[in-house]
Amino acid sequence: MAARKNAKKKAEAPKVDIGAEIFDSLRELEKLKGIPVDYMVERLKQALTNAYRKDREDRRDVPADNVVVDLSEKGLSMHIVKTAVEELEDTALEIQIDAARNIDPDVQVGDLVNIPVDIAKFGRIAAQTAKQVVIQGIREAERGVMYESYSSKAQELLTGTVLRQDPATGDVFVRIGQGNDASDAVLRASEQIPGESYSEGSLVRVYVLEVRKPGRGPLVHVSRTHPNLVRRLFELETPEIAEGQVEIRNIAREAGSRSKMAVRATMEGIDPVGACVGPRGGRVGAVVEELKGEKIDIVVWSEDPCQYVRAALSPADVISVSLIPGQKACRVVVPDDQLSLAIGKEGQNARLAARLTGYKIDIKPASQAEPEEAAKEEVSGEAE
Repeated sequence: MAARKNAKKKAEAPKVDIGAEIFDSLRELEKLKGIPVDYMVERLKQALTNAYRKDREDRRDVPADNVVVDLSEKGLSMHIVKTAVEELEDTALEIQIDAARNIDPDVQVGDLVNIPVDIAKFGRIAAQTAKQVVIQGIREAERGVMYESYSSKAQELLTGTVLRQDPATGDVFVRIGQGNDASDAVLRASEQIPGESYSEGSLVRVYVLEVRKPGRGPLVHVSRTHPNLVRRLFELETPEIAEGQVEIRNIAREAGSRSKMAVRATMEGIDPVGACVGPRGGRVGAVVEELKGEKIDIVVWSEDPCQYVRAALSPADVISVSLIPGQKACRVVVPDDQLSLAIGKEGQNARLAARLTGYKIDIKPASQAEPEEAAKEEVSGEAE
């Protein structure tokens, strides 16, 4: 009777008693790196499945779904799922019914059969695979954790330590954050201020352009040329901006050379330009120093386009501004001795003013504008 009961008993997959050891390691890993145990268990099971499929040539065709890994604190076991058949055609997916009944006496043709794998013979490969998966999993999970940590810091100002500069591309690698939150960011050559040098170990403030999802290469891309670097620096230096009393409306920038920033007060009694300049120019001076001498013009934003353009052409004096009908453009008349100042070196002042306001600006000296106006009046008089 006892023998019959034993004959009816299904064969079980042998277990290797390494479950507790693995889970202790995974829990320690979770504490140190913040990598969830469940995540690593799934990665291990997937890797062990693939390793078993490739262990022997005749197992390469076994689908992954037909290999089942059971990993728990009680141990590690594995079995292959095959279909019981009368006539064997596919050894990777089928088992002959007589052989199947040696595993499970109650099995019928067409039933799925769990065929135990001798995991002990697979132990060496399993151990190597587990080690590789843990190392790879740590790297991937760390990138995932970093992404979650830094994704909220996009468009923010961060301070980093220069690690090195790639001599081939000129890209600079910067360490941002501290401890477990530290991450490497890349400052592309195209995002560096022209003429600025970076020495290993020096501190540098950067604007976070984007935080990419985990993958190869740096997750965090930063910039020193983006106009919002200027914005964030002024927010840091100017309490009135941080408190919402002064608003930065727009910034036009040619990094390393000159920037124009339009500001407005959100409440009466506040001088927006004075707030940004600071006592004895201390606030704007701190920003200029951080940007290695980049000139910054701070002007008052206005809803009136003519007034806004007039302010944007600072420091040049402007006689008049008139809008050109049907176009987002305007004509500006300046004193003859202010023409070069209004246009700026290589057209920079006029170019930045146009980008700041969004208007195309046609600048003429008073001596040239007056004859043109007189000619227009003369033509108008003849028409009448």
